[in-house]
Amino acid sequence: MRQRFLSLLMAIAAPTAVLLPVSGLMLSAPVHAEVAADPQAEMEATARQLFAAIDQNRAAIRKDPKKANPIVETILLPHFDTDYAAQLVLAQNWRTASPEQRQRFVAAMVKMLMNTYAGALTEFSADKFKILPYRADSNPDVATVRTQVMRSSGVVVPVDYKLRRTASGWKAFDVIIEGISYVKNYRTDLGEEISQRGLDAVIARIEREGSAPASAKP
Repeated sequence: MRQRFLSLLMAIAAPTAVLLPVSGLMLSAPVHAEVAADPQAEMEATARQLFAAIDQNRAAIRKDPKKANPIVETILLPHFDTDYAAQLVLAQNWRTASPEQRQRFVAAMVKMLMNTYAGALTEFSADKFKILPYRADSNPDVATVRTQVMRSSGVVVPVDYKLRRTASGWKAFDVIIEGISYVKNYRTDLGEEISQRGLDAVIARIEREGSAPASAKP
């Protein structure tokens, strides 16, 4: 199940900026001064920044997928509640984990996912990404932003983002691709692995996968 989700994630992207040089790349600066009033606006602003940065750096990322990491760190990660997502993934194991284990798990998951789809960012463009009309959730502190992504084959894939209201604005905590939830998928797989091998062994495995070389596009 985890491999299917990763394969989907590699085929799909997560979503007027000021450009600045970072690690030899031209990146869109994240907006910290103003918090988007609603989740739809948050997603639209993030997508504009993301595509601007990708357009500026496609050639560099194709040669070295790790050059996409500053784009993810600067533009996407500030809009994701990684701690909350990790808490949902670990479920009861989060409650028994030490502060160090929690910190290592969050860092390892972020690094592994970045390493998994860094090179695939070059395939994403604004003309393949569509944000659908917003439908408010019954819970005012939780929202779902529905999008569609067109693969290179022409197939349109539904990608939903679950967000929650935080003190610093709307933050995404789950991505649902073709009905497969990132949180539920990893909670099931990692829960079984943790039961068999223990949390430390699972964290170490994820850390190794996150450190493995990413594949460059030819």
